[in-house]
Amino acid sequence: MNIGEASKASGVSAKMIRYYEDTGLIPPAARTESGYRAYARNDVHRLGFIRRARDLGFSVAEIGELLSLWSDRARQSADVKRLAQAHIVELEKRIESLREMADTLQELVSCCAGDERPECPILAKLEHPDDGDAKSQLQPGMTSVFRSMASAGN
Repeated sequence: MNIGEASKASGVSAKMIRYYEDTGLIPPAARTESGYRAYARNDVHRLGFIRRARDLGFSVAEIGELLSLWSDRARQSADVKRLAQAHIVELEKRIESLREMADTLQELVSCCAGDERPECPILAKLEHPDDGDAKSQLQPGMTSVFRSMASAGN
């Protein structure tokens, strides 16, 4: 089947299929005489596995590990479980960080009059995250959330 058919059957976009091929998550596709990619059922099955792992938030590197474990019949389920547990810890950290960001933003929204005046504590805090005046509008400890957002490139 061609890339469009493989995409439809697996639920993975053609662009992502090419990316997964480039990163080695899937082997290079066979090629037709005219140079088009040709996929077999096992390729689509592998793409489905990758899509489900991505849906659970696993990184490309983690998916590579999962694929290795999946294809290794001598593996121990404990190895898979360890990887999944580590991923849960990482997800919990991200959830906590997102909760802190939402709480901070909620506090800023509650400080904003939302009227016709141009003064806005939300924009002031985004412009000057360490400004003493704007700090008083935040819950204690929320300045660190803005610092982490700034260092993460948000």
